[in-house]
Amino acid sequence: MTPAIEPSNPGPLDSTNLVSAAHPAAPDHQSHQGNQVNHAHQVNQDHQTKQVGQLDQQLASFQPLGVQLGLERMLGVLAALGNPQQQMPIVHVAGTNGKGSVCAYLSSILTAAGYRTGRYTSPHLVDWTERITVDQVPIAPQVLAELLREGEQAIAQTGISLTQFELVTVAAWLYFARQRVDLAVMEVGLGGRLDATNVVDGPIACAITSIGRDHWQVLGDSLGQIAGEKAGILKPGRPLVVAPLPPEARTVVADRAAQLACPIDWVEPAEPIAPPSESWPHLPWVRSGDLTYPLPLAGTVQRTNAAVAIGLVQQLRSAGWAIANPAIQTGMAKARWPGRLQWTTHQGRSLLVDGAHNDDSARVLRDYVDQQNLGPVTWVMGMLSTKDAAAVLRILLRSGDRLYTVPVPDPQSIAPEALVHLVPEAIALTETRPFTDLLPALEVALAGDRPVVLCGSLYLLGQFFRISTPTLSPALSAKS
Repeated sequence: MTPAIEPSNPGPLDSTNLVSAAHPAAPDHQSHQGNQVNHAHQVNQDHQTKQVGQLDQQLASFQPLGVQLGLERMLGVLAALGNPQQQMPIVHVAGTNGKGSVCAYLSSILTAAGYRTGRYTSPHLVDWTERITVDQVPIAPQVLAELLREGEQAIAQTGISLTQFELVTVAAWLYFARQRVDLAVMEVGLGGRLDATNVVDGPIACAITSIGRDHWQVLGDSLGQIAGEKAGILKPGRPLVVAPLPPEARTVVADRAAQLACPIDWVEPAEPIAPPSESWPHLPWVRSGDLTYPLPLAGTVQRTNAAVAIGLVQQLRSAGWAIANPAIQTGMAKARWPGRLQWTTHQGRSLLVDGAHNDDSARVLRDYVDQQNLGPVTWVMGMLSTKDAAAVLRILLRSGDRLYTVPVPDPQSIAPEALVHLVPEAIALTETRPFTDLLPALEVALAGDRPVVLCGSLYLLGQFFRISTPTLSPALSAKS
């Protein structure tokens, strides 16, 4: 165990804030030094941007391989690299929605408890380095590039082909092993049973955060089939923490756990309580069992995600990990997970951004909009053709809303004109308008007098964060 660390917990989008904090503005009599610092800051940013662009180029050749679920190829390449995945304990998190938030909560808690903590999540919003962090600090672009080259060398040595996701996952295992993390929190990429992260025989604990209809083209069209794939991360005798599931999915998960003698903790959403005056009073507080803690992420669904994270903490405690209650409170308060019910600004106007792209996440977003009494909304949306866009539109839209559709920066984007045609006839929108690019759509939307919500795809949010200069509004983000 490493010494206790006071985490700054910058989000993956806050690197400029980190540099600014390290180099505050100089007084007038030190303006020359200040100019030097600003120049160095700009040079550093330009250099990092170039390195991130080089990562895109380095990984581009692996993109045509698409999704190829299976473990043999992954295990073969990892063996050639000395099996780095076997060099650290892990917690494995699967689920249709919520798994990223759970990983953010748990890794922040473990860092606050003094453990050197790796975290692997996907997809990223702005660049690849966000996916691989140690104590919430993203991997440096040049380090990731070198690890990817090592993976490519192992591919050449073994003659095994890997997908883009698998290669990045190899880099994550190598990084965590060499950083000597005390524990790695690993988020499943797709499904679970055949996912590239499912290469460790004995995780300390596993979690399933939710089961919904997403990626049905690969995982199966029923909730039972999807649950079976996600329950594929279970290992004999290892504890499982599970959020409330639909009956069909719950039965499948329970049966699989029984077959493998996995103890199950079926958690319930955390209960809201009055915030204590002495600690983080600006955040809502909740209770899970006898634990009370702040909840920094917006939306009632976070009460469930937090409960799953706390359930995993309890499993770690049972396994001998020292995680005190104050570390739980500190870790929860400092957890960050951008792009999920996040209030931000663009050109001086507030807007809500959320990565909702399937039925369940759309319901979460709709519930939040209703709870905030936002009234008629202007939606700026783009979606992929692999998603059930008609269902998402049906859940989100209300008569009197406006809808501005935009392309997602991905080859599988639905054309904006086609997305407009999927709006149910029963919903009488004030205006529907397709745009060829995100920025003009935002400019028109924000010039109006209604709340603006940008949603439909995490790739679309990533584009927004790259081209905009958003700032999180703590007062608005603390609402739930």
